[in-house]
Amino acid sequence: MGDYSKALEFYEKSHKILEKALPSNHPHLVVSHLNFAACYEKMGDYTTALKALKNAYQIQQKAFEEGNSAFASTYSRFGRVYRNTKDYSKSLDYFQKCLTIFQRTLPERHPNQAITYSNIGDVHRLMGDCEMAISFHRKALNI
Repeated sequence: MGDYSKALEFYEKSHKILEKALPSNHPHLVVSHLNFAACYEKMGDYTTALKALKNAYQIQQKAFEEGNSAFASTYSRFGRVYRNTKDYSKSLDYFQKCLTIFQRTLPERHPNQAITYSNIGDVHRLMGDCEMAISFHRKALNI
C-alpha cells in the first residue's frame, strides 16, 4: 500500500489510452486527472496536484453546468490540497462549494455531507477558531 509512484505509472498508461479513444474534453478524462491529483496530494506534491485538479475542472466546465454534482469531488479535493498548503481561505471556499452541491443533490443525512462538514470543521480548527470547528464537527456527528 502507498506506492503512489507505481499508481501514477498505471494511471498515466490508462490516461494515454483514454486520450486516444476520447475527445480531449470528455468527462471520463476527469477521473484520470482526479486520480493524478490524489496521488500527488498523498506524495506531498501539492503544486502538481493543483495542476491536475485544474485540468479536471477545465474539462468539467466544458461538459457540465457549474454546480453539477460532478464538481463535488473536484471541489473536495481542491479543499484538501489547499488545507495541506495552509491556504485555509481557499480550502473553506472549495469545501463550501462541495457542501452546497451535496445539500442540493444528496439525501439530507448522506455520509458525504458529514465528511464535508468534518473537513470544514478541521479547517476552522487549523485557523484557531475552535467554536466554529466544534459547530461543524457537531453537524457531522448529527448525520
